[in-house]
Amino acid sequence: MLVNGLELDLEVGVSMLAAAALVLRRRFPLLVFLFTLPGLYIGYIWFAPMIGLYTLAVRRPGRARLGICAVLLIAAHFFPYPITDFELTVYRENTLVLIDASVTSAAPIALGLLMRTRQELASRVEDLTRSLRREDRLLADRVKTTERARLAREMHDVVAHQVSLISLQAGAVQVSTEDPAARAGARTIRELSVRTLEELRHMVGVLRADGGEAAEAHRLAPQPDLTELPRLIEMSALDVTYEGGVVAGASGTKTVERAAFRTVQEALTNIRKHAPGAQVRVRVDPVDAVRGEGSGRAGGSGRAGGSGRSEESRAAHGLRVEIRNGPPDAAATVPALPGGGHGLVGLRERAQSLGGTLEARHTSDGGFVVRAEFPYGAG
Repeated sequence: MLVNGLELDLEVGVSMLAAAALVLRRRFPLLVFLFTLPGLYIGYIWFAPMIGLYTLAVRRPGRARLGICAVLLIAAHFFPYPITDFELTVYRENTLVLIDASVTSAAPIALGLLMRTRQELASRVEDLTRSLRREDRLLADRVKTTERARLAREMHDVVAHQVSLISLQAGAVQVSTEDPAARAGARTIRELSVRTLEELRHMVGVLRADGGEAAEAHRLAPQPDLTELPRLIEMSALDVTYEGGVVAGASGTKTVERAAFRTVQEALTNIRKHAPGAQVRVRVDPVDAVRGEGSGRAGGSGRAGGSGRSEESRAAHGLRVEIRNGPPDAAATVPALPGGGHGLVGLRERAQSLGGTLEARHTSDGGFVVRAEFPYGAG
């Protein structure tokens, strides 16, 4: 309107149509550019075809296409409307208009190609960055695999050898002794040694495996659950009262039951180290049953009353494990067992990885309590 005035005539009409067509320039860049040329030829609206040609250079950068479009823009800008007003003999004015038309045509093409090149460079840099990150991950995985293989060799060479000697010595005692108590103790030691070797063998297989082999080794590894808790407690050589308010396998996932088993196992190991002779109570209950009506019936043994709780355990949303021990017996001998101080830390990390919690603290009577809660949806 600044060029043609405020009167709604043909020049203003084609200029407004050319400007309105720019809305579709990203979807139809070539058609929009051609549609804006009458606005330049008749209405002298320069920005519409320039924007259209810029968009065409960014999105459809063909040499022949851009060349033809540049010639069309130069022609629309050079020749006047109507064409009968063109005077060929006005050389100086025609030369200036041709130079102006050429610059008007070349500038959006150059800017559009520059922008497209910048976008391509940014895309290639992003691809290169992703490739470098992928290579870093592969290198880290390779280093991790090498370290896992080294740990597997160390575990197999050191631990397996020592446990095998323990198993052989226990077998020799079991055969040679006449004392029933000593024979039973030797049999227990040998069973524990065999189980330890089996778990160690599977663990070494997991450490050595990589990729799909790791998943296969993980499926083959032993998966203890709540059904093995009574046997674990029986072989712990501790004064343990077991109160089970949930049927093993009746609800939840094996991952949660395995975490509960490992929690009890580590807690009993700590009791043997730090509180010999103490009385121990192990309790496993559904979380909702502990909070609701099931808490009044959880006092019985898990062996006697477990089967009547299947419906109740199916309604539970989580599992609570509590291991509580009293003060140690002053007359009991403290075993010289090594400890790295990582047991409770590992239990807490396991609980957190499953979305649960773990609490470990001293009690007022000089004992200790470990309490963990696991949601069944985590496994």
